[in-house]
Amino acid sequence: MAPADLSSRVHAAADAAPKSPAEPKQEEISPAAADVEAGGGSPGGDGVNYVARAQWLRAAVLGANDGLVTVASLMIGVGAVNESRRAMLVSGVAGLVSGACSMAIGEFVSVYAQYDIEVAQIKRTRRDDGDGGSGDRSSLPSPTMGAGASALAFATGAALPLLSGGFVRTWAGRVAAVCAASSVGLAGFGVLGAYLGGASAVRSGARVLVGGWLAMATTYGALKLFGVHGA
Repeated sequence: MAPADLSSRVHAAADAAPKSPAEPKQEEISPAAADVEAGGGSPGGDGVNYVARAQWLRAAVLGANDGLVTVASLMIGVGAVNESRRAMLVSGVAGLVSGACSMAIGEFVSVYAQYDIEVAQIKRTRRDDGDGGSGDRSSLPSPTMGAGASALAFATGAALPLLSGGFVRTWAGRVAAVCAASSVGLAGFGVLGAYLGGASAVRSGARVLVGGWLAMATTYGALKLFGVHGA
């Protein structure tokens, strides 16, 4: 057999032999694991823990959105049966004050309930471990801060339609100003929430905008119908 033929057969046998799977190199795995750890477990691994943001993000964005929709709907609804500037302005101020107080009280009660549950859990854990200490309470939620943040967020959102349309002289101008400012604010809140939460800005903005339009249109239609029948 010729040396060339023998060499060819040896190489062919070596190629046909089953190869053991290569073990992954440490340097090929470490960057992905590091990304996950840096991202706080988020799928994107971009260093931002969107789950940790969810609590304060929800309270801030939803509070502002609620304030905007509530006061805009009140002003437009009252304007459907009373075209005076004073009536629309007073309805907006009443909505801002009552809504902010309601949000603050609701958030205070809700967060305090969570606070009590977490304190009770800490006590049970310390008792089961045989430790008489008070436990670490540095991470407990603050009912007062939660109430203040919710009231401030609601008032911020409510101020937009109130200031934009409450001082316009003509009825049509007031309604147009409230609708325009509210639309911009709703879309902005939706996009802001999506950006901070890592979601789709277009879908979030459109969803919040359409929801606000439906609320304002429903309030206007209901009070307009009431005013016609009341007359």
